[in-house]
Amino acid sequence: MNKSQKQPKARAWQRMLSGRRLDLLDPSPFDIEIEDIAHGLARVARWNGQTHGDHAFSVAEHCILVEDCMAQMKPGISARWRLAALLHDAPEYVIGDLISPFKAAVGLDYKALENRLQAAIHVRFGLPAQLPEEISLLIKQADKAAAFFEATQLAGFSIEEAEDFFGSPRGLRPVKLMPLAARDAQGAYVGRFRDLLPDQDQT
Repeated sequence: MNKSQKQPKARAWQRMLSGRRLDLLDPSPFDIEIEDIAHGLARVARWNGQTHGDHAFSVAEHCILVEDCMAQMKPGISARWRLAALLHDAPEYVIGDLISPFKAAVGLDYKALENRLQAAIHVRFGLPAQLPEEISLLIKQADKAAAFFEATQLAGFSIEEAEDFFGSPRGLRPVKLMPLAARDAQGAYVGRFRDLLPDQDQT
């Protein structure tokens, strides 16, 4: 090939079912739709699919659980921060759910991509690109509580093993997890989003 000829630029965007084209390397808030997020998250399995039940336990269901745990941990917290909890794993609608040990092995490039997507999602729905530290910490605490429930009910962990990895949730009401079909998980996620941000079409 003639050295003067340029290699075609690799495609870095993904076409969504909404018709949007999301640039994964430089994501624009204008190309993000809640229906695309819900559709994707409802079809991404937590725990690499290694869970009990007729259906995978989806990231969409996990996010709903995290938002509920956060609301219990801090009663009266505003809807906007509960929305942030619901969206905390939203980038996984395009990059998938890597288990924590694999994320550590992949390193900083993966995290940088995830952070750019997260910032664009926040801006799209009226949240600050970077959350206040106390909110981020609260979401992480709720995330660990949700992981404990999932690990012990669905992923085959003993109580002792889950406590070692995630700590023991305290002050939270008991929860019974039941993996949903993708369409039902998608509907539940969009429904919760609309409860927290009823005027989302105007953002």
